[in-house]
Amino acid sequence: MGNFGGHAIPGSIFLLYGFWLTVKHVLQHYWRSTQPKGRQMMPAFFKKMDYFEGGFAIFAAFVGIMVEQFVIDGPHAHLYDTKNNSWVKLMNWQHSTMYLFFGISGIAIVASTASKLVPIGVDRLVLSLALFVEGFLFYYHVHSRPHLDAHIHTVLLVAVFGGSVSTMLEVFMRHNIILELLGSCFFILQGTWFYQIGFVLYPPNGPEWDLEQHNNIMFVTMCFCWHLAVAMLLVTCTSSLVWFTAKRFSARGRDIEIGMRNTTLNSSSQKALLEASDEE
Repeated sequence: MGNFGGHAIPGSIFLLYGFWLTVKHVLQHYWRSTQPKGRQMMPAFFKKMDYFEGGFAIFAAFVGIMVEQFVIDGPHAHLYDTKNNSWVKLMNWQHSTMYLFFGISGIAIVASTASKLVPIGVDRLVLSLALFVEGFLFYYHVHSRPHLDAHIHTVLLVAVFGGSVSTMLEVFMRHNIILELLGSCFFILQGTWFYQIGFVLYPPNGPEWDLEQHNNIMFVTMCFCWHLAVAMLLVTCTSSLVWFTAKRFSARGRDIEIGMRNTTLNSSSQKALLEASDEE
């Protein structure tokens, strides 16, 4: 993560994951709201979505660990250098640990989807734990850094721990669309803020930021609030688009079904009339 691309890649993953959760949760909420009371069996389509989500988390975590460990200047799975009596690339090890817990979260999603023996809510619990580990590592990740560098990473903890708390609440309050969309919002906020960190610390173009100027710290704090507003707006727009699209296709499907039923009834009626006329 010591460059712009290193922040853009996880930022893109968190951003896409936030949109994915928004679409999935809205579709599930729409399906539940249109079903008669007592019907709780979800269609196979939603299971496929969960399998894809868990598989992607496992794959992304594996790739992240391999990249952190085996880049040219990486630790190559060496934690301690006995010759120099020093730790080897602890920053890479911290990132690998973060990816590890998100990989475990993916395994929990697949297991809870595949087997009814896994208690309900384990997938949410493990995801909350993964977010907590991410925030815990980042908290001890920025000591002895320039003020703006430390501040812009510390502000990220609001999104990380906020997502951890909202996801933990989902363990006890299942199918609460407000909590589900709040968690999606925090993932999108993480994604956009990783990009912001990259632009501030490793600007691709333009002048470099003064990492000790207090006005820059004030601006970054205000900028985080703007990112939160944009994340909320994106979740709202995406949810509305998915809801009305699902409603439109559902209505069209019902119209087709009614038309097919009417056609079948008309054919049956005509057949009955023909049979009655033949008997006469």
